[in-house]
Amino acid sequence: MAECIANKPNGDRCGAQAMRDSLMCYAHNPEVAEERQRSRIKGGKSGGRGRPKGGAELASVKAQLRQLAEDVLEGRVDARDGAVVSQIFNTFIRAVEVERRVKELEEVEERLYELEHRATQGISSVGTRTY
Repeated sequence: MAECIANKPNGDRCGAQAMRDSLMCYAHNPEVAEERQRSRIKGGKSGGRGRPKGGAELASVKAQLRQLAEDVLEGRVDARDGAVVSQIFNTFIRAVEVERRVKELEEVEERLYELEHRATQGISSVGTRTY
């Protein structure tokens, strides 16, 4: 198969495999730009309907933190070790929160894309009736 004829942002030729019946690869072919956009927006979503899959993990972390606190207070775990483990859990929780924010932003971006697409196509977002 032929190589893509498009140029990369740095000016070099792309060189990726061109799509069938096209001179360009999937990443450069303008005929599949909308498909690429939809795929990009939907990519990476997990947990169903765009929800991050952190609920069960967070419940587990909370339980472990509760146990860790008891173990430190009862002297079964050294306070310094408990502090390090607590810092690791805190980092995990922050990562889950960042993931949630990214997913939320992706959902807003997807809705905005759909609204812009409807506006350019003249499709009413109110309903199917035309008044």
